[in-house]
Amino acid sequence: MSPNLRRRLLTLQARHEELGLLLGQPEVANDQTQFVALGREYASLQELVDAMERLSKVERDRQSAEELLQGGGEMAELAREELDQLESEKAELEARMLAFLVPKDERDSRNIFLEIRAGTGGDEAALFAGDLFRMYSRYAESQRWRVEIMSESEGEHGGYKEVIARVEGEGAYSRLKFESGTHRVQRVPETEAQGRIHTSACTVAILPEQDELEDIELNPADLKTDTFRASGAGGQHVNKTDSAIRITHLPSGIVVECQDERSQHKNRARAMSLLKSRLSEIEREKQAAEQSASRKLQVGSGDRSQRIRTYNFPQGRLTDHRINLTLYRLSEIMAGDLDQVIDPLRQELHAAQLAELEQAA
Repeated sequence: MSPNLRRRLLTLQARHEELGLLLGQPEVANDQTQFVALGREYASLQELVDAMERLSKVERDRQSAEELLQGGGEMAELAREELDQLESEKAELEARMLAFLVPKDERDSRNIFLEIRAGTGGDEAALFAGDLFRMYSRYAESQRWRVEIMSESEGEHGGYKEVIARVEGEGAYSRLKFESGTHRVQRVPETEAQGRIHTSACTVAILPEQDELEDIELNPADLKTDTFRASGAGGQHVNKTDSAIRITHLPSGIVVECQDERSQHKNRARAMSLLKSRLSEIEREKQAAEQSASRKLQVGSGDRSQRIRTYNFPQGRLTDHRINLTLYRLSEIMAGDLDQVIDPLRQELHAAQLAELEQAA
């Protein structure tokens, strides 16, 4: 670990000690709001302090083991084994500590809107959109998240021309925020008589649901609202009333729909939430583009025009182009085992953020 990063960790350790003293002062204890806020910060740093204390003990044990190793004899072999264990524990502790230095994304705990749209490839692109939605749905199920389809436009031969869903669950954005971009598929369509491989594409967008504390104010004059009869599943009541909602944001031309709920009021609320999330994400993407214009790594940038991944079915291969990750486990991934793709992306982003901290120090 570099001296710069170690200094930052020592600063956080000193802050933890300072918070402990503040929480013991009567004026803080009597101010419930301040006491709760400082208590949360204190608790959030406790794991770091515990890891730093454990690391100090590991380093003392390492020094003792090295002395035994230099002495030779029967104890040298035991010392060598202990050193191997201590080196492994040291690496694990340092990784946990460094995680506290990475800037936290306040949106990580939010629910998301998942949007999948078929691109080039006609029917095959729509089928692939259906495969992607099934993949994300299975992953959500493994995470115990809830998936609700808000609107869908089915392909003529299956799949989706477009499907928009709300995914509700702790950490949904933190795990799926790397999925925004163009997903390309290479496979032989069922209708291909010659056995030729076709290439199709879909775009995926992951939008964090807007937080109530930073709600966007919209001018009612900028909105056009239409009601219509839902066409999907949902029972007789859904299909017999004009409960579905379509909202057009006139300045930007963004159109959102929701026909999932039986209540027109609930559909309107969901559609407004999606609209605000899209507008917020457009602004965030502008800022991110300005900040990352000089960066080579774009992991997690959310750029929908960027080709991020290729799914090659004949070879059973998935390639993530952002970090040159290639896995020959396509069937497992399409069945919802996305962690083997997501975890390397998170690690790469983590490493890039630490490198930026080093340069800034």
